[in-house]
Amino acid sequence: MQHRKLGRTGLFVSELCLGTMTFGGSGGIWSQIGRLQQDEADALVGRALDAGINFIDTADVYSEGLSEQITGQALRNLKVPRDKVVVATKVFGETGAKGVNSSGMSRFHIMDGVKASLKRLQLEHIDLYQIHGFDPSTPIDEAVHAMDTLVQQGYVRYVGVSNWAAWQIAKALGIAERDGKARFESLQAYYTIAGRDLEREIVPMLRSEQVGLMVWSPLAGGLLSGKYGRDGRGAEQGARRTGFDFPPVNRARADDCIDAMRGIAEAHGVSIARVALAWVLHQPAVSTVIIGAKRVEQLDDNIEATSLKLGADELAALDKVSALPAEYPGWMLARQSGQRAARLG
Repeated sequence: MQHRKLGRTGLFVSELCLGTMTFGGSGGIWSQIGRLQQDEADALVGRALDAGINFIDTADVYSEGLSEQITGQALRNLKVPRDKVVVATKVFGETGAKGVNSSGMSRFHIMDGVKASLKRLQLEHIDLYQIHGFDPSTPIDEAVHAMDTLVQQGYVRYVGVSNWAAWQIAKALGIAERDGKARFESLQAYYTIAGRDLEREIVPMLRSEQVGLMVWSPLAGGLLSGKYGRDGRGAEQGARRTGFDFPPVNRARADDCIDAMRGIAEAHGVSIARVALAWVLHQPAVSTVIIGAKRVEQLDDNIEATSLKLGADELAALDKVSALPAEYPGWMLARQSGQRAARLG
């Protein structure tokens, strides 16, 4: 297990991060994703730590706060030294009592949210606190200043965002620099070989501004696990996609990717899921890839993806089959850049 810097910070996190969305499963979509209880969660957390994973990600909305509660108790049950694990969580959605101010990225909600998360996690501070979505009703500078307050008060070490657009992050970074506030050091975003939209605007911005990338759902909600055929049916009853068809995926392109990965998987004697994870790990903008599991065996297979090194020809073949269709202004920028490069020799 290798460790990488989170963006431009001095914080090193494991290339795989244990996601805890499968913990709890208290109704709604959460019961479709996973219903792991304390003993099962303890086993997964323990196995992840033993494998060298030092990064755990959760969120206040996962199972109405139960995921945070189970995660915190697992760390306590396993007697994990606080300085041996990096804990990340998120704020944005409604958890507990519902009300007009019980969601979003306002100072009101953020200041209440962090205290509730700390209590559920049984921690004195959160290592990475992330705004889980974009709230158009709250000025970006209010959110930047609120998150900086948490850093200054010692509740939080680093701050980040999830599911933001490139322009929103760039604007927040400018506000933080202008006002001397803690800046967002990471973005948690969806990125898979079958969903490379991030590469259009966000990845270039992240690399330019040295913002870390945490990848969620690298297997596209299990679609890239190899369990699904071209008809979309799962190979087993209750498979993740059969109960919760998310995130949206171009199925034709995804099927082509799976076919290409199947040949590579057979050549290496590994699962298709390992190839899909290895592809993401090979992308230079990625700081860490979040993996979730329902069973230790599934977690072990995902962990083994870190030892799968894809060759240049294999990566080229996967890039070709998964390439995004040309889109403006990308095709115009490429044309102009090529003309300029040709003139300069």
